[in-house]
Amino acid sequence: MQWYLEVLKKYAVFEGRAHRTEFWMFVLVSLIISIVLSIIDVLIGTNTGAGGVLQGIYSLAVLIPSLAVGCRRLHDIDKSGWWQLLGLIPLVGIIILIIWFAKEGDRQPNQYGSNPWDGPQPVGAV
Repeated sequence: MQWYLEVLKKYAVFEGRAHRTEFWMFVLVSLIISIVLSIIDVLIGTNTGAGGVLQGIYSLAVLIPSLAVGCRRLHDIDKSGWWQLLGLIPLVGIIILIIWFAKEGDRQPNQYGSNPWDGPQPVGAV
């Protein structure tokens, strides 16, 4: 849960790097919350066929942090955050992004900052 909260604290921080644990724990907790909210939507009758109201509100609330942590995760493998746009390509784009998100980050500093395991770094530090 600490990783999830850590991402929310960096709500719109697109600079720096995020290691695999931070990214994947955010994805896991976010997925669990989405499933629970979808079930609640069905139980209280707010499911609209295309999705529930509660789940939709949650998705909008975490859209920016999701993009930000994805950007920082790509920075960890020395790629621009703009590569997230690959996700717009059906199937192939998602597969490529999953592979990149699962890839081990650079152990040495890169153009986006120092290794996130080396400790906290100021935002914008290179």
